[in-house]
Amino acid sequence: MSPIHTEKPASRARVLLAFAAVYLVWGSTYLAIRVAVAGIPPFLMGGTRFALSAALLFPFLLRRGDAAPTTRQWRDATIVGCLLMLGGNGLVVWAEQTANSSQAALFIASTPMWFTVFEWMRPGGNRPHPLTWLGIALGFAGVFTLVAGHAADTASLALPQSLALLAATICWAGGSVYARHSARPASPLMGVAAQMLAGGLAMLLVGLVRGEAGQVVPGAIPATAWLALVYLVLFGSLVGYTAYVYLLRHCTSAQVSTYAYVNPIIAVLLGAFVLGESVGPRVRTAGALVVGGVILLTVPPKVWLGLLARIARGLPLGTCRP
Repeated sequence: MSPIHTEKPASRARVLLAFAAVYLVWGSTYLAIRVAVAGIPPFLMGGTRFALSAALLFPFLLRRGDAAPTTRQWRDATIVGCLLMLGGNGLVVWAEQTANSSQAALFIASTPMWFTVFEWMRPGGNRPHPLTWLGIALGFAGVFTLVAGHAADTASLALPQSLALLAATICWAGGSVYARHSARPASPLMGVAAQMLAGGLAMLLVGLVRGEAGQVVPGAIPATAWLALVYLVLFGSLVGYTAYVYLLRHCTSAQVSTYAYVNPIIAVLLGAFVLGESVGPRVRTAGALVVGGVILLTVPPKVWLGLLARIARGLPLGTCRP
């Protein structure tokens, strides 16, 4: 029987800050990963990122009195960590050695689809509302519109990279849904630390088995790769992943999955800023579709139905209650 957790209700401000962190910080990690893997092998880089983040977080949590995970919580944290870090992140990092961020974003955009499918398939799961499917379709259309012009060379992407990115979306969605219903410590941050440690160690093990240690020449790693790794540790993991787990505990999977629509936009905008690429009508059209999808996913269907009912009855919208 799962332990009972007593958490404070999520405040609107905290939820908004968490969404901002997931949207903006994770959107920037596409660029940071590309820079980091230019000098550090993928699984060793990713494993170091998460293991270091956990090593920084664990002592702080223990000093402030948070209880360490139980055996069952460690088991579930290992499952979630392997799915999210090793599968979800590790496969993306590996693929981004040759795939550009736009190609990766196009595949990652399918993550909300898997969120919905897994939530539907799990025992006691909920059948998606038609408006949820519409929001997912709009978001996917927006991301496709955004990257279609940049991903014209998708055919040149090797089959292994394509399969790795597809598997990454399935692993990430599956791990996220499992995390929502798993045994976890009373402290959300302790759960984050356990998942990052387990997933980071799994990535390091895979890197060692693949022989990546023999590819590392510390003196030959450019300073930009080290800086990118530091950014991924402090912001991509400690800030972004902590915010993501917080949202999983306080929001629906459909709401949380909206990051998959926004992150590619952030990635392209950063590319425009860093590389001087122009932002034309394609990006603006994509932004409108993405925002429409996000609104449909984050506003409960009963609110939309209430608005439509009031419009049909000719009533003012200002007094509509959800």
